Amino acid sequence: MEEKILEIINNHNKALTYEEIMNELEEKDASALSKSLINLQNNLKIRVTNKGKYEPFNEKSKKKGVFVANPKGFGFVVVEGSDKDYYVSASHVKGAINGDEVVINIINEVNHEATVERILQRNLQNLQVGEFYCRDSKNFVKLDDDKVNIIIEIPSDKSMGAVTGHKVIVKLLENRKNTNYYTGEIIRILGHKDDPGVDILSIAARYQISDIFPDEVISELKDLPTEVSDEDKQGRRDLTGEVIFTIDGDDTKDIDDAISIKKLPNNHYILGVHIADVSYYVKEGSAIYEEAYARGTSSYLANTVIPMLPHQLSNGICSLNPNVERLAISCVMEVDEKGNTVSSDIFESVIKSRKQMTYKCVNKILEENTVPEGYEEFADDLRLMYELSKIIRKNKIERGYIDFDVDEAKIITDENGKAIDITRRVQRSGENLIEDFMIMANEAVAETIYNMDLPFIYRVHGLPDEDKVKNFLSFVSVLGYKVNANLKKLTPKTVQDILRQLSSKKEYQILSSMLLRSMQKAIYDSVNIGHFGLASKCYTHFTSPIRRFPDLTVHRLLRTYLFKHEINNSVIDYNNQHLPEIAKHSSERERAAVQCERDVTDMKMAEYMEGHIGEVYKGVVDTVTNYGVYIELDNLVEGMVRVDDLPNDYYYYDERSFSIIGRRTKKRYRLGDEVMVIVDSVLKDKGLINFKIYEEKKHGDKKPESKI
Repeated sequence: MEEKILEIINNHNKALTYEEIMNELEEKDASALSKSLINLQNNLKIRVTNKGKYEPFNEKSKKKGVFVANPKGFGFVVVEGSDKDYYVSASHVKGAINGDEVVINIINEVNHEATVERILQRNLQNLQVGEFYCRDSKNFVKLDDDKVNIIIEIPSDKSMGAVTGHKVIVKLLENRKNTNYYTGEIIRILGHKDDPGVDILSIAARYQISDIFPDEVISELKDLPTEVSDEDKQGRRDLTGEVIFTIDGDDTKDIDDAISIKKLPNNHYILGVHIADVSYYVKEGSAIYEEAYARGTSSYLANTVIPMLPHQLSNGICSLNPNVERLAISCVMEVDEKGNTVSSDIFESVIKSRKQMTYKCVNKILEENTVPEGYEEFADDLRLMYELSKIIRKNKIERGYIDFDVDEAKIITDENGKAIDITRRVQRSGENLIEDFMIMANEAVAETIYNMDLPFIYRVHGLPDEDKVKNFLSFVSVLGYKVNANLKKLTPKTVQDILRQLSSKKEYQILSSMLLRSMQKAIYDSVNIGHFGLASKCYTHFTSPIRRFPDLTVHRLLRTYLFKHEINNSVIDYNNQHLPEIAKHSSERERAAVQCERDVTDMKMAEYMEGHIGEVYKGVVDTVTNYGVYIELDNLVEGMVRVDDLPNDYYYYDERSFSIIGRRTKKRYRLGDEVMVIVDSVLKDKGLINFKIYEEKKHGDKKPESKI
C-alpha cells in the first residue's frame, strides 16, 4: 500500500488531503492508510503541511538524524552520511531531548544550522538516575544526566520513602503529550549523595551496571559447590602435580589465569596457559548465565569492582586460588626459539596453583634479580618465562604489533572511597609477560576453531580509516614534523613506523593518544577479519571468563566442539543464529563499561582536585579548541582554561595552526606547550576541573614549584 500512496502523492502538483488519497486507493482500508502515512512520514518519503495535507518530502531542506543535547539548551543533530553535525539553537529545539530521532529543517547549509521540525521517536531510557528533592509539597527527581531535559514528578505512594538528597533509580511512567513532563516511580534508593560509594553507584546505574544480583541468581548459588569433587574431575587431565602459579595485582581476588613453563632439549618451550573453567558451573539457560549475558563484563570503577558473576563464583570455586584444586581449560603450546607456536593442545584439566604471585614481587626477580621470601622455588621458572616473553614480544613487534604506550591513571582511595592520590599505572616486565602469554593462548584457540570452519566469536579490529590517518598526519605537519607513511597500503607496520618517527617528539604521548583515537575500536564479531592492532590474522578472548562474557562463550564452544564433539547441523545452525547477537551485545556492554570507568575516573580526579583549589601545577596543553585549551598535569589530571579566562588579551582560535592566539600580544597556546596553571574550580559531579593560567607578577616574584 505504501508504494501506491507514494505514487498518488508524487503524481499531483498539490498537497492532498487524507480523503483525496483514500478516494484514489482501490483498497479502502482506513486503518492501513493511517499506518502507511505515518511510516512514510517517519521514513522521510512524505511530509505533512501546516494545513494537514500530504506532499512529497523535500530532500534538500530536511534531513533525519539523532539529537545530541547540550546542558545549556542548544544541541546538534547527527545525520548519517554527513561529515558535519547540524547546530540547533535553544529556541528551535521544540522539546527534543538527548537521543531523540528527529526531522530537521535546514536553514543554513553553509553554517550547518537547522531547526527541529518534529520528533520521530523518543529514545529515552525507561530507567534514569537522579537526586530526589521536594518543592511546593511535591516530589521530584533531578536527573544526573543534564542533557536529558525533562521534569519527573514522583507521586507520594511511589517514592519508597526517599528524602531530599537521596540518589535514586526512577522508572518513567506517564508523559504528558508533547511535553517534557513525566511522572515516575522510585524503584531503588542508592543512598544519600554524601554516603561513601554512592557517587560511583550513581554513575554505574546510568549505564545499567548494577551492584546487586537478582533473587533468582542468589537462589541458584545455593546449589553450587565450594570445592572440586571426584565426579567433577572425571575425564580431565590431572595437572595438579605440575608447577603452575598465578601472577596478578596485589588486590586481585578473581583469579582466572595460571601459567606453567618447561624447556625441551631442542630449545623449544612448552608454555601452559590454564584458564578457570567457568562454563562448567555457569550453564547456558541458567539465571546466572542470563545475568552474566546481561552484564557482559565486570566493571572496575576506582576502588569498586562490580562483577559479572557473583563473588561466590568469581572469588570462590571459579577463582584459581593457591593450594586448592580447580577445574580449568588448558591451552598448552610448543613455542620455538623465534616465538612461533609450533603446536597447541586444548583440553579440560584439573590444576592446583602453587602460589598466588604479585606483579610487584615478580618484577623484583625479573628486573632486580632479587628473590622475595616465598618465591625461591619458582625463581628459575619465572626467569625462563621472562626469556620466552622477550622472544614472543620481539616476534609480535616484527610482525607489526602496535604499542601505543598510552598512560593510564590509577585512583588511590581511603577507607571511605575518597580519592587521596593519583598515580600512573605501570606496565613492567611481569605485566608484559602475562600479556604476551595470554595473547599467544587467545590466538591458538581462535586458530584452532577457525581452521575447523565452525561458528565462533572473534575479537576483531578493522583497518583504520585512511582519511582519519591523513588528517592526523596533516595535523602533525602543522606542528612542524614531517612523517613519511605509505597510506596506499595501510598495514600495522605503517602505524608502527609513524609512532617510531614521532617517538622522540616532546608531544609524543599526546600524539600517540590522538593516533589511537583515529583507529577503529576493537569489537566482538562472529566473522573473523583479524586484529589490526595486534597484527594478528585470527584472535579471540579466551583468558578471562570470570569477567568477560565472550570468553565464557568461547569456553562453551570449546566444550561443545572439542570436548563433547557435538558437531552437527543442529549445533552449527544454533550457533550461527545466536553468536552474532552475543557478539553485538557484548560489544555494547563493553563500550558502556569503558565509558562508565572513564566517567568514574573523571569524577574521582575532580574529587581529588577539590582539595587543591588555589594550588599551582605544571601541565602540558593536550587539546586546543575554539572555546579553550585543555591542560594535562603530570598526574594525568586534565582541566580546561576557558578562552575568556586567558589573561591580558583577547584570544582567537586559529584553525590552520590548531592554536589559540592573542590578537595584541600574539601569545600562542598550542599542543605540547608547557604552562603553569592554578586550580580555579571543580565540579565533582560533572567530573570537570577548571584551571587558570598562573601569572607570576600577579602572585609574587617567586614562581612556586609544581605540586606534582
